[in-house]
Amino acid sequence: MTDDHAVARPDGGLSRRSFAAVAGTATVATALTGGTATALPAPAAPAAPGAPRGADPERCLAVARALLVLDSDDRPLVPRYQRVLRDGLPARRTRPKDVLVIGAGPAGLVTAWLLKRAGHRVTVLEANGNRAGGRVKTFRKGGHEGAAQPFADPRQYAEAGAMRLPGSHPLVMQLIDQLDLKKRRFHYVDVDEEGRPAARTWIHVNGIRVRRADYARSPRRVNRSFGVPKAHWDTPAAAILRAALDPVRDEFSRVGPDGKRVDKPLPERLRGWARVVQRFGDWSMFRFLTEHAGLDERTVDLIGTLENLTSRLPLSFIHSFIGSSLISPDTPFYELEGGTAVLPDALLERVRKEVRFDRRVTRIQYHHPDRPSPEDGHVRSKGPHVWVDTVSEGRDGPVVREQFTADVAVVTVPFSGLRHVQIDPPLSYRKRRAVCELHYDSATKVLLEFSRRWWEFDEDDWKRELNAVRPGLYEAYRTGRAPADGSLLGAHPSVPDGHITAAQRTHYAANRAIGRDQPEAAGVVGGGSVSDNANRFMFNPSHPVPGSAGGVVLASYSWADDALRWDSLDDEARYPYALCGLQQVYGRRVEVFYTGAGRTQSWLRDPYAYGEASVLLPGQHTELLPVIPAAEGPLHFAGDHTSVKPAWIEGALESAVRAALEVHTD
Repeated sequence: MTDDHAVARPDGGLSRRSFAAVAGTATVATALTGGTATALPAPAAPAAPGAPRGADPERCLAVARALLVLDSDDRPLVPRYQRVLRDGLPARRTRPKDVLVIGAGPAGLVTAWLLKRAGHRVTVLEANGNRAGGRVKTFRKGGHEGAAQPFADPRQYAEAGAMRLPGSHPLVMQLIDQLDLKKRRFHYVDVDEEGRPAARTWIHVNGIRVRRADYARSPRRVNRSFGVPKAHWDTPAAAILRAALDPVRDEFSRVGPDGKRVDKPLPERLRGWARVVQRFGDWSMFRFLTEHAGLDERTVDLIGTLENLTSRLPLSFIHSFIGSSLISPDTPFYELEGGTAVLPDALLERVRKEVRFDRRVTRIQYHHPDRPSPEDGHVRSKGPHVWVDTVSEGRDGPVVREQFTADVAVVTVPFSGLRHVQIDPPLSYRKRRAVCELHYDSATKVLLEFSRRWWEFDEDDWKRELNAVRPGLYEAYRTGRAPADGSLLGAHPSVPDGHITAAQRTHYAANRAIGRDQPEAAGVVGGGSVSDNANRFMFNPSHPVPGSAGGVVLASYSWADDALRWDSLDDEARYPYALCGLQQVYGRRVEVFYTGAGRTQSWLRDPYAYGEASVLLPGQHTELLPVIPAAEGPLHFAGDHTSVKPAWIEGALESAVRAALEVHTD
């Protein structure tokens, strides 16, 4: 439960946004008008009955330690974790253990690899019949899963899941180098021919289209379209958000002489983060922006739309704040050549013999040395033991049921999936509560292939290519006279036949973009555009695929409620809808290069992922997070959801090394 509050409109009613914030946090009896920002108090003693509740200070410290990856004595764990990844687990004299690792995502694969290197007998159980990697998934031809050709050009690939790796994540960066994988810059902001940030991608909101760089210089037209107060007319949304968050960042960092933020010394940084968690652990981002930062609802709408916060405003402030604080504007991002899936490819090669695919876990039974046996009610003197029942998906023949047994098990599956597994005896109350209540968000991608990289074009390129389709077509698009009946879909000579289905043409004809204006050529490399249409966020490839003249655009990337709007559509409908949204931003003429080959990923509908990631609700950091990674007898827990970096591979690696050390040294 939280003590989140809604903000009332002048007429006394709750606005749409306020109602969503209240509903999303399941709380509140009254609506308050916005407040002004106040200084952060130090963690206080437990409040008197009836007073506003604050989280237990020790829990806040535990969350802060997890965030900074410190041990119970406040010593940094990352250097130790790096040594373990590089050199292996420390030597030990006790006998090797039989270990079951449940789940072959990054956490499961790294856990298995470390334990195998240390001499333990490891078996990895993966429900998926043909793929490892969890939410690291690349649409590609071949790979360890032997995937069929996903796009018209067999050289093309694109990311269904993880697509950018922050250079500020030390374990991921080390593992990439250790596995001898090739990385290159991921251009979160588009760049010019010299590789310098250009910010020429589009902001398309409230019927206004403007380059990002132009908006940063002169935001008034866009800002006024949201109805923000005059004080915010000339301040970009990112700057408004930064000003709201900077007083909180002051708790654990300071601005240096060069204007950049630097962390405070570790003891101060730890206490500062603990204060932040205690002060705002029960708050949603919407409540923070309105009640604490004192922003009006129109300004919150502006920030939410342009800064990718709208769909998560009702969710935990701490979750969004951590993401914005651990990754600075100067943080470089990287991608892996060949796709992010080359990472699980490399890990799988090291434990391939240990992985059993097509084994969905249905039941876990274990003996806890400190709990009575369910059979006889007595505490057993022997050590912990685990039995795991599995069932195959039955794709290639009869259903197979198989039981595995071991000394210990490392459970890496999301708690949203673990909810469906029978566990005997039951886990502790707090652990069961975490399994039941940990919030998982939805995220959906729609990717479209084009035979030419039109986002890199200038107007001369457009004129040449369009007139190759039909003389005068360039001018027809420019003046709004091009046929709008769908006949130009995939009309360029470079588009191969046979990929645009009749169903796609039907959807496109019914929902095609009918706007007559034609924006100028985008002329960008990498980066992404934002819109208030259903597509929301669109990303261009940072690099061409060698030997291919085309590319795959992430035409729509959406979260939470925005993603659910796409999840209601079947795949064949998503592609033409996404193309229409792309046309609203980049112009109708992009249709001529569409190959008809698309791919889409709904993580909430994925039978192995059960959601995009654990995106916590207000209060869950202090109420649930401290118990999530804790072992229960012979059961250990890993996965990015057991860290304070959910949805990041770094969180999965932190948890994998931690769990491997627990098993190895117990």
